Amino acid sequence: MEDKQKRAGEIGEEGAIGGQKLDAGALFVLKSRGSWVHCGYHLTTSIVAPPLLSLPFAFATLGWAAAIACLTLGGLVTFYSYNLLSLVLEHHAALGNRHLRFRDMANDILGPRWGRFFVGPLQFAACFGAVVGNILLGGQSMKFIYVLYNPNGTMKLYEFVAILGMVMVVLTQIPSFHSLRHINLVSLFLCLAYSACAASGSIYSGKSFRLFVSLLGMTCCDVTGLVYVGYLKLSTGLSGKAGARDYSRTGNSVSQLFGAFNGVAVIATSYGNGIIPEIQATLAPPVKGKMLKGLCICYSVVVTTFFSVAVSGYWAFGNKSQGSILSNFMVEGQPPLLPRSFLFFTYLCTLLQVVAVVVVYLQPTNEILERKLADPNSGQFSMRNVIPRVIARSLAAMFATLIAAMLPFFGDINALIGAFGFIPLDFVLPMIFYNVTFMPSKKSTLFWLNTIIASVFSAIGVMALVSAVRQIILDAHTYRLFANL
Repeated sequence: MEDKQKRAGEIGEEGAIGGQKLDAGALFVLKSRGSWVHCGYHLTTSIVAPPLLSLPFAFATLGWAAAIACLTLGGLVTFYSYNLLSLVLEHHAALGNRHLRFRDMANDILGPRWGRFFVGPLQFAACFGAVVGNILLGGQSMKFIYVLYNPNGTMKLYEFVAILGMVMVVLTQIPSFHSLRHINLVSLFLCLAYSACAASGSIYSGKSFRLFVSLLGMTCCDVTGLVYVGYLKLSTGLSGKAGARDYSRTGNSVSQLFGAFNGVAVIATSYGNGIIPEIQATLAPPVKGKMLKGLCICYSVVVTTFFSVAVSGYWAFGNKSQGSILSNFMVEGQPPLLPRSFLFFTYLCTLLQVVAVVVVYLQPTNEILERKLADPNSGQFSMRNVIPRVIARSLAAMFATLIAAMLPFFGDINALIGAFGFIPLDFVLPMIFYNVTFMPSKKSTLFWLNTIIASVFSAIGVMALVSAVRQIILDAHTYRLFANL
């Protein structure tokens, strides 16, 4: 059986996999040479990324009980759904029809129209949106480092985004997904580092009587008793303990309802992946069982980082938790809450991991460009293929950078991506693919579990999408092209 799987999944010299002729995108970008350990690195980089720093903000929209329940449920459901997706991929590989892309699965399982008009565009939008959002987040990290040591500097956010964009133009030329394995190993340690810094910084802030009580800029910044509240100076006595934290949900009932769905979308985005088939495509045959091992590596990091950052951040700042918990450590015009060297290291780790995340989520775009422009019958590094590759990938990276610089509203983008892209791809389609492929009995627990999960998260996705769009409309009056946020 193993020999059959190996023959079915092996890429031959002429660009065939198990007898299937490969296009240039699959042949050059999705090379099947990795191990389950490499798979774990790819999974970790695609899931445990800087958007997890928004989890305390999601907690603020949901409250303690609902937030912990959603975070736990999101982890359980995504681990289960990613494993189901892997089982479907393994099943088709054993039959000699290995799927290397999400849209290939949809074409074969649901029909060509589903892959071409729904799953393919949905995946592209989600992944390219993640690229834009992370480039923006990287630019913000660069600006924070700049402001940390030069608070009166004149450089704008869009300038930092442009600098990062130039770096991405170079890194996007890395030829294949498999080539990212060493970068993604470093990325794994980086996410552990900045998550530990964010959690420990929150705990330190929560215990310190110099805590930023961040209510529109509230901060306790003078141990002698002088308290700055926004731009007002009030004299008061301090007890040596931080001000009381407020864990209540703000706004009226309508705002709370839509805020809750917005928080769910942020959590979904944090767990979002959207490229499970492409990651599994990097595995050398036979693929059976390897993805589960990779998921175990990934989710050991997920549990460590997600819960530590979310719980400590919300505990420290309550309903004043900002879109990124790192923003709570610094407020413009006020001294930083933590030592500058500590903040520098935290922002630097975040910035460096953003680079790895962007390159990973550019892979579906690279695969499409390669499929359209490259010649599978010529060598990967022949001039015929190198010149269009460099031009097309550079233009894609520059376009994403331009969008990030023009529309610097990461929180709203984050929620919209989660609702529109990652909820269907990660919480709904895997259940449908499994039920259609294996056809479990309609009387079985497994069938109804998958059906219920798909139905519930479809409804949540629609409501989260409405909530995200509503938030964008409410914030539209504050939007400015190339704003310096």
